[in-house]
Amino acid sequence: MTLQDVKRLAAKGEGFQLEFKKKVAFPDKIVRELIALANAEGGHLLVGVDDDGTVSGQRFIEEEVFVLEKAIRELIQPELDYKVEIIKINEKKGVAVFEIPQSQNRPHYLFEEKRKKAFIRVADRTVQASREVWEILKRSKNPRDIVFTYGPKEEKLMKILGDKGKITLAEYMREGKLPRFLASKTLVRLVLANVLKIHPQESQDFYTLKDSEA
Repeated sequence: MTLQDVKRLAAKGEGFQLEFKKKVAFPDKIVRELIALANAEGGHLLVGVDDDGTVSGQRFIEEEVFVLEKAIRELIQPELDYKVEIIKINEKKGVAVFEIPQSQNRPHYLFEEKRKKAFIRVADRTVQASREVWEILKRSKNPRDIVFTYGPKEEKLMKILGDKGKITLAEYMREGKLPRFLASKTLVRLVLANVLKIHPQESQDFYTLKDSEA
């Protein structure tokens, strides 16, 4: 990758598959972005690029890469596959490009407060994955035909979606009079069966019919 390639990439602005960091000041926070990219559709993390896309570079870029690679090895589970390339701007400054493919070992996660926490990309942001997103990530690695019976709880769900266009887990539990585990299991199964689409959010995810616009 050349410096021109980096500038063209940065000119696109941060998005679903692209994140900028001026420097590796908080590697334990930055690994969340890498986890989110790997758990979603992959992408690039550029170190030495300002939030507005200016490729200003960073002094001692090799040290920045060393610190972040150490955090990747020590914090992310399972092991993350990635490539990193350093592009020099001048004798003192450079940019690091971390290329993260969509992972076949997802969900990746880190331990925080004695809990496993996975992250997912939503537009240009990284959010913590819900229990349902985690299950969908895990089971979607090996896609297979999902067989399910269309019963009263599915019928109720379709009616709500027909009326409102979208639904959260909490709404489905309340309106379907279902315990959490059963409502969650039903929504996950229907996402995996390509009937529903999940829309991860910071507060609570919502679901729409697969062919509907959110």
